[in-house]
Amino acid sequence: MKDYSISVQIAAPADRVWSVMSDIERWHEWTPSIRSVRRTNAGPFRIGARARVWQPKLPPADWIVTALQEGRGFDWESRAPGIRVLGRHWVEPTSAGSRVTLSIQYSGIFGNILGRVLASINRRYIALEADGLKRRAEAHAVQ
Repeated sequence: MKDYSISVQIAAPADRVWSVMSDIERWHEWTPSIRSVRRTNAGPFRIGARARVWQPKLPPADWIVTALQEGRGFDWESRAPGIRVLGRHWVEPTSAGSRVTLSIQYSGIFGNILGRVLASINRRYIALEADGLKRRAEAHAVQ
């Protein structure tokens, strides 16, 4: 299994961070690692919610939410033959605001290979997402 993870302190309450993080169709507004996200089923953002994600240098990927704790975080996964990619987005309150942990994990017969091939992109994109989420949540927290 190949795993990339980053944690960042954010000077904003966890509910504010969750509001930004769970609004997936607006991610392209705060991180250059996302071109667009489009929900592909109707209804609230919950377990079973689906989306197609477009990122620079990568083919479009279909994701399904597999775990969700309202106000705290969600996991979603994308699958292809021999590959499972798990994305995790979690926030926890701290005395100074919040701490967010973002991770992406590759598994399956070809998952480790793909994870290694995409290592530099994964490290860059996860850092861009953490930085963009921090900036967006902190900017909205002071308004």
